[in-house]
Amino acid sequence: MIKRLVVATLMVAQYVVGVPFGRNLLPDAVAQPHAGRQKLSSVLRDRLDDREPQERVRVIIQSAGAMAGILAAVKDLGGVVRRDYENLNHIAVDIPAEAVGTLAGRSDVNFVSEDRPIQVTGHLETTTGAELARTYGPDSSTIDGAGIGIAVIDSGIFTNHHAFSAARVVASVDFTGEGRTDDPYGHGTHVASIAVGNRHVAGGAYTGIAPRARLINVRVLDSQGRGTTSNAIAGIDWCISQKAAYNIRVLNLSFGAVAVDSYANDPLCQAVRRAVDAGLVVCVAAGNLGKDEAGNKLYGAIHSPGIEPAAITVGAANTLGTDSRLDDVITTYSSRGPTRGFVTDSEGVDHYDNIIKPDLVAPGNRIIDAVSPNNRLLATTPALDANVSPLAKHKMMYMSGTSMATPVVAGAAALLLQRNPRLTPNLVKAILEYTAQPLEGFNTLEQGAGELNIEGAVRLAGLIRTDVKRLTLGAPLLTGPVPVESTTIADVNFVWGGGLIQKWNFIYGNELITKYQGIYGAGTIFSNGVLLTSGTLMTNGTLLTSGTLLSTGTIMSNGTILSAGTLLASGTMLASGTLLVSGTILADGTLYSDSYLASAMSKPTADAIALAALAGDYTAGMVPVIDANPGH
Repeated sequence: MIKRLVVATLMVAQYVVGVPFGRNLLPDAVAQPHAGRQKLSSVLRDRLDDREPQERVRVIIQSAGAMAGILAAVKDLGGVVRRDYENLNHIAVDIPAEAVGTLAGRSDVNFVSEDRPIQVTGHLETTTGAELARTYGPDSSTIDGAGIGIAVIDSGIFTNHHAFSAARVVASVDFTGEGRTDDPYGHGTHVASIAVGNRHVAGGAYTGIAPRARLINVRVLDSQGRGTTSNAIAGIDWCISQKAAYNIRVLNLSFGAVAVDSYANDPLCQAVRRAVDAGLVVCVAAGNLGKDEAGNKLYGAIHSPGIEPAAITVGAANTLGTDSRLDDVITTYSSRGPTRGFVTDSEGVDHYDNIIKPDLVAPGNRIIDAVSPNNRLLATTPALDANVSPLAKHKMMYMSGTSMATPVVAGAAALLLQRNPRLTPNLVKAILEYTAQPLEGFNTLEQGAGELNIEGAVRLAGLIRTDVKRLTLGAPLLTGPVPVESTTIADVNFVWGGGLIQKWNFIYGNELITKYQGIYGAGTIFSNGVLLTSGTLMTNGTLLTSGTLLSTGTIMSNGTILSAGTLLASGTMLASGTLLVSGTILADGTLYSDSYLASAMSKPTADAIALAALAGDYTAGMVPVIDANPGH
């Protein structure tokens, strides 16, 4: 029987509404002064300087209010509205170049940007800032993951798909006992292409985050999408042993089991910890139990090994299919913290870990990427076919889940390590968290540090010293001036969160990037920078410099989050670890009734929840770009 209790998520207001580091999240795109040229994107300004006055241009106009006046002005100026939007105060128009400045000068126009084609760069690399970071390499080299090994520990990979260059798949190994490394289930191929897919199909519309990274195919999930903890551990163990042979620097684990034991005792968590101690960045899916069968928010359902403090645990954001981050939200199904693994004392009392997870979020809803032929997922749910190409080696499908968000972060980690190969796993984690964008309206148990920002992360990684292994607490960390702590993606500027997630709260302050912190070192638990002493949180002076600041929102031992005793939000807490058959791990889309939740609901209901998570939140998503040349 599943035990549940109501947990009062008690926090300071900014913690609950999604401003975990107390920063102003109002985008500069909205805050621009009402002066025409200042409200034009820099790309559009350059374009207009090269255009004849009557030459037609396609632009997108943003407004904070009613669109009626703008629509009339567009018509009066000889423009045509090409598209309007249900949920956004934006319109896409075709208009003479000379009229753009007039439109931008209107008081009801916030910002005007070029309606740029999306075929050249993929949605994922654009909305995450990976496209912008491509040019940040030393000596004009491209930041694309070249040389960095990413091990995708999953259900296998269809390596003949044209999203993968043959030379990029450097090793394949099977731990399922089925004696194959292809992907009859259909999960691993999609995951791998998100991380390392190339530009071959549809002119680059489905380009992965690190398209020139090395791909290591480690199969631990069988043809039904199931595996055992022991096989998953064997896959991680193999990666540790082979890290030098294939330059494996990043592991991607897009699977999980509902957490039962504390991370201190969970064997899969211990394997992840060992991998991190061996110098590998381990990215893990948070899980897809963010709501119960009635659609209510569910807290405390982070999967194992996502409960492991050393892992980078990834939740799923929903971009609504737009490159702009103004409309990004957390998916309804993305598992929320705190973690609920536990130990039982000699008196029979359960003590829960209750640490903050996920660490950050990345796009994971209705993502289009590579398909393995005749796979079980697509056969079960044909509607997932994106109908991009009739050619098997070019076919694409929709998938959703934290499993899709995780390889986005794994690809980002590869880019950071290409830019600065001397980064420790903890520094990679710190950079990703510090530069993330907190999403307004969502608390830290839903989004961690915020949404992945690859542009800022790669830029910061390039400024960090390469002799970090020799640094001591408080030593200068940067090679130059402190970077501007903001990023512009798709013409929208946002401020970095500027903080790091710890076990029970977060820390923030400029010293986290200007001075070396002890939590960045190898063999140190990243989230151990804050200690709980006699009920009080205080910085660990052996791991953090004195200028590091602590948040006031605090998770307590019973899972509640307190600040001045004020109740700010409520939800349902998953209180028991009895949901899962011991030793079973699952990929997204595996029928829940076959393994867990069966005791709480009927088989049809359990199956519906599993497939709904796979299909994702039913909103706008990536728009399919048809492959115009399927024969190549």
